[in-house]
Amino acid sequence: MLVLDQRFSFREQSVAWGCLGDGDPVVLIHGFPWNAQAWRRIAPWLAKTHKVYFFDMVGTGLSQSSTRQNVTESVQSDLLEALFKHWCLDAPQVVGHDFGGLAALRGHFVNGLTYAKLHLINAVAVLPSGSPFYAHVAHHEDAFAGMPDYAFEALFKAYVENAAHYPLRHDAGECYLAPWRGEDGKAAFFRQIAQADNQNIQEVQGLYKQTDFDVHILWGVEDTFIPLTQGRELEELLRAASFTEISDAAHIVQEDAPEAIVATLMRNM
Repeated sequence: MLVLDQRFSFREQSVAWGCLGDGDPVVLIHGFPWNAQAWRRIAPWLAKTHKVYFFDMVGTGLSQSSTRQNVTESVQSDLLEALFKHWCLDAPQVVGHDFGGLAALRGHFVNGLTYAKLHLINAVAVLPSGSPFYAHVAHHEDAFAGMPDYAFEALFKAYVENAAHYPLRHDAGECYLAPWRGEDGKAAFFRQIAQADNQNIQEVQGLYKQTDFDVHILWGVEDTFIPLTQGRELEELLRAASFTEISDAAHIVQEDAPEAIVATLMRNM
């Protein structure tokens, strides 16, 4: 498991982060409902040649969550900008999965961050986005947050299993579920869903163009959350330097095929 033993104060909220290795910097950004442990089978390999930074987004994992907390996509890209300054990073390589990909894209096109290279894995990046489940939660957030623990855990496990092509190992399911347990955890989980705002995608999608750094896209072809066609659309919008299809992998590629991610990243870094 990755160790997030450092703390950073962002808008009076505590953010957990950690790092491994030495060399040119690489920043790993997880998605939702995952946390930095999504990189636990990838970061140690990258750390053999790079200094690898990872963190839990506001309201997730070991980072602080609280009532009335703002956890929208624009906040997460603002957090990324603040962490770059805290870590004294100028132009690191960045790897973003799911909403982490959106944070990275907004970080560049909206916040003005510069990267050496950008690697996107099944990123939330183009419209349409969301699902009927997200819309339903947005209208009934309090009711969902009041679910009994056994019902919430069953819902969560079904959700994350649907993101994978292969059955998740017990340790994987547990490391993702643990931060969301309890009344506060459940509320934080549904808060993230209820605050998802497609305006944050629309804003940045209108800014997409070829960048002065290489963009590499990896995509689990069995993804039922964000189909391969959206990945190909993103490739065209960004004029990506490469697009790698990962077979026998769905949305959470880090669990289905971590070795394919490591190999592709090392080839393109």
